[in-house]
Amino acid sequence: MNVAEPKTTVIKETPKGTSLYRDSWVRLKRNKLALFGGFLVIIIIFLAIFADVITVYDPTEQLIWKEGAKAKLASPSWEHPFGTDLFGRDILTRVIYGTRISLAIALASTIISMIIGVFLGACAGYFGGWVDSIISWLVNVIYSFPFLLFIIAIVAYLPPSMWLTFIAIGCVNWMRYARLIRGQFLSLREKEFVEAARALGANDFAIMFKHLLPNALSPIIVNATLGMGGIIMLEASLTFLGFGTQPPTPSWGNMISEGQRWLSSGQWWWAIFPGIAISLTVLGFNLLGDGLRDALDPRLKD
Repeated sequence: MNVAEPKTTVIKETPKGTSLYRDSWVRLKRNKLALFGGFLVIIIIFLAIFADVITVYDPTEQLIWKEGAKAKLASPSWEHPFGTDLFGRDILTRVIYGTRISLAIALASTIISMIIGVFLGACAGYFGGWVDSIISWLVNVIYSFPFLLFIIAIVAYLPPSMWLTFIAIGCVNWMRYARLIRGQFLSLREKEFVEAARALGANDFAIMFKHLLPNALSPIIVNATLGMGGIIMLEASLTFLGFGTQPPTPSWGNMISEGQRWLSSGQWWWAIFPGIAISLTVLGFNLLGDGLRDALDPRLKD
């Protein structure tokens, strides 16, 4: 008599779900240019944080009082890899300390722009009607002015400083975030989870900032990263024109403004090295932002 063997049930393991940000990180790691941009950004942030440890000299120290006339406009050497300026200040030290100014202004301006733009864009996209019409009209009016001239008009009548620079840039640069969030909210406000939150008694502002805003964070992150490079260029332009950070505080735009007068006489290092620093920083943020845009796009999911 044959005894039937018990049947074994094979339980298939259900694949674990992955979040949008986990998938985005996988796609970002495949983008070599984005990783290179992130590497540049990390280097710039590292220099800004540890400038006191990395550099030997003080950024405002005039070495002509220690080393004599030879320290004046000295060409690049082992002692001064980026050379010195007219006052004997070490260019490498001032370039490294200049990262603090550029990153501080870029970060502060971006935060101010995001706060203003996200709030106004959220109100326009969620409430619609006359609220949307007024905010959209305001955005179009500000967009009609040349961006750089508009900021110069703000800072021209007040004493130039770093604080005024990032406040002025932040108060003018919010329109891109307002338009972006308005479009996101217009498409998200009709979703089922909004109706569910409203049925549970959530008020308008709770729905806007607790339920809708988290679903619109990805494009905000991408635009903030892409915009950082532009703000750094804008800050350098304002400083070059004399409206930004004032000497002797080390700023890339100020160094280019002072050094460009000596290019024709052969002292190229005073202006060239700060220009290279600006280019690499802007390149890093643009490559990283472009990579994030591709990585955070759910339509590109494998």
